[in-house]
Amino acid sequence: MLRRRMTALLIALLVFSLAVPAQVPAPATAEKVDLEMMKKIREEGLQRSQVMDTLSWMTDVVGPRLTGSPQMKHANEWTKTKLAEWGLENAHLEQWGPFGRGWSLNKFSANVIEPVAFPIIGYPKAWTPGTNGTIVGDVVYLDVKTEADFEKYRGKLKGAIVLSVPMREVKALFEAPGSRFTDAELLAMANAAPPGGGGPRQGAAAGMPSEEQIRRIREQQAIGQKRAEFLRTEGAAVLVDIGRIGDGGTIFVSSGGPRDKNAPQALPSITVTVEHYGRMVRALEKGAKVKMEVDIKAQFHDDDVMSYNTIAEIPGTDLKDEVVMLGGHLDSWHGGTGATDNAAGCAVGMEAVRILKTLGVKPRRTIRIALWSGEEQGLLGSRAYVNQHFAERKPVSGQPAQSNDLFAGMRGPQGPLVLKPEHDKFSVYFNLDNGTGKIRGVYMQGNEAVRPIFRTWLEPFRDLGAATLTISNTGGTDHQAFDGVGLPGFQFIQDEVEYDTRTHHSNMDVYERLQADDMKQASVIMAAFVYNAAMRDEKLPRKPLPPNVERPVAAVPAAAPEAAKGATAKASTVTSKKAGAAKGK
Repeated sequence: MLRRRMTALLIALLVFSLAVPAQVPAPATAEKVDLEMMKKIREEGLQRSQVMDTLSWMTDVVGPRLTGSPQMKHANEWTKTKLAEWGLENAHLEQWGPFGRGWSLNKFSANVIEPVAFPIIGYPKAWTPGTNGTIVGDVVYLDVKTEADFEKYRGKLKGAIVLSVPMREVKALFEAPGSRFTDAELLAMANAAPPGGGGPRQGAAAGMPSEEQIRRIREQQAIGQKRAEFLRTEGAAVLVDIGRIGDGGTIFVSSGGPRDKNAPQALPSITVTVEHYGRMVRALEKGAKVKMEVDIKAQFHDDDVMSYNTIAEIPGTDLKDEVVMLGGHLDSWHGGTGATDNAAGCAVGMEAVRILKTLGVKPRRTIRIALWSGEEQGLLGSRAYVNQHFAERKPVSGQPAQSNDLFAGMRGPQGPLVLKPEHDKFSVYFNLDNGTGKIRGVYMQGNEAVRPIFRTWLEPFRDLGAATLTISNTGGTDHQAFDGVGLPGFQFIQDEVEYDTRTHHSNMDVYERLQADDMKQASVIMAAFVYNAAMRDEKLPRKPLPPNVERPVAAVPAAAPEAAKGATAKASTVTSKKAGAAKGK
């Protein structure tokens, strides 16, 4: 993106205006911060950090962590053991699901063998079946733009290795793939309108595509489904595609088959680098005969279709029944080792609680770390946890419980939100899942009441580059599972570094792309926020709940036994007709 440089004076003025927005009144009571403890957290986290060692274990030893795979279960067990070793209590794996069958890759190779031999840089898609040995086949470029184009290939694809998507243009890189937020960009974030107000990035940030975008994506899904069925019925042997982005050997690869073992079997599928794909396309367009050999040894795992979140705690003292949570998602895609997405966030969360345990902190509220699985498939692990512990939506009569439609549930009727007793005891959840970049501030998720609190908490870390508060949201990660049921859940603002350009879901998401100083800084700020939330007198303020809420009925006093008859047979709820701010409740 175009980045404009500003003069030093203008930057100073902008940063100052960012720090103290004129429209926000000062809090009636100043937020208290233990500055001596902040110094101790900084010293432990910056001088004696273990975050990079934790990251190396997660990425280099455990490796990629596809949900449902043996590596994911290994990661669950390893993190549980490490947290217990550091002195956290109640370290355990919490089951959710069923997720479906797991998948792992044991071996892969792909080579062009005619007209000129060369090895292909590529990766099989997750949940793709194996090839049962090496397949050798003619390469066919499926150039389908209309329904009529399918007929050109009928009867010509049996045993073929099919280039299944259009070639795209590859441009030179005239800007560095890595970047940090500029002061001007941070200022724009600080000045963003509230969610729904049409401010900068609000459409994308809220994760709500327009009706036109939804229509186009559904059309693409329909064409893709028709293409897949056509290739299967025509007897194609292997499908080859390229990612939407990525070049120079970087490949963005995700899923290529169903998790349900009873679903129709997908064809073996691989994603290859755009340069090798383009070479084959151009050779075919010139009339040359291209042949490939492909060997995929993949394995499905049906022995345990459930999945697991790793949970551990630092018990509280006088407010121990109230909870402060932190975490990130432990699962990853399989092309790399899931370093920036999201071993980074998990290691930072683990380092934060290690710092607090090392310092002998006795928090008032219980601090609970959660490392989620199933995030890459739709926040499944965190949503299951929230549904089990805090609140869940009742299904709408006549609506299917599940759907393969990517946008099901984003619009249309929703059932009542049923609160559980733990909902009232929850204070806040802090999430980290935007790569390896250092923390620059917090997305406040439309919760203006936390601004003066977070501003005070960030003040000791301004010299580390963290000062920005934006009312807007960033979408697509686990804090939304909490926010969606009326609980305070926040994601930190992080420098982009190379996240979208190079590492996010790619074969280059590996340890070498992690930034050690950024990881240490993030660990310190995470530890500080968790400590402050656990020690303050009140829980964090909440946004108003939606009007359609069912609350747990209060316990009936022992002095009125007759009134209690029938009430103990099952949990009952009452419907609240009004939304309540529920601040600190």
